[in-house]
Amino acid sequence: MQIDCTDKTMLLTESHKQLIHELLRFAAEKEQVNSNSEVSVSFVTNEEIQIINRTYRNRDEVTDVISFALEEEEAGELAIQSKSLPILLGDIIISVEKATEQAEEYGHSFERELGFLAVHGFLHLLGYNHINEKDEKEMFLRQNEILGAFGLER
Repeated sequence: MQIDCTDKTMLLTESHKQLIHELLRFAAEKEQVNSNSEVSVSFVTNEEIQIINRTYRNRDEVTDVISFALEEEEAGELAIQSKSLPILLGDIIISVEKATEQAEEYGHSFERELGFLAVHGFLHLLGYNHINEKDEKEMFLRQNEILGAFGLER
């Protein structure tokens, strides 16, 4: 799987970006995602994620992670599959400042929080959600399974 990481904050180390690459590839393998898939991960400030949240979700507040799936099919839409073209899963946007705050608040490492947010966003791209209690339980169970198997437990 191709992963494009952009750190707009200049706060992450190369090891942080490498962790996200390895973790998302691991999650993709666990979820049996096509190896010809692509995902984009952007690391931004609280200010930038608030603007994105306000613009695209009509919520004028800072959040930790936002995902924009590109492969969602609308009702009546035909799926276009090509073996030569990559499958564009979508974009994951993570606030580095919020991840730092939450790591401290939850009493675990920054790396664990960053990994949690990346997997959370990735699962959203794959169709998981937490709109209702049943779906939330399923999604959070899967997140914890992936993070635990990768070695990023609390």
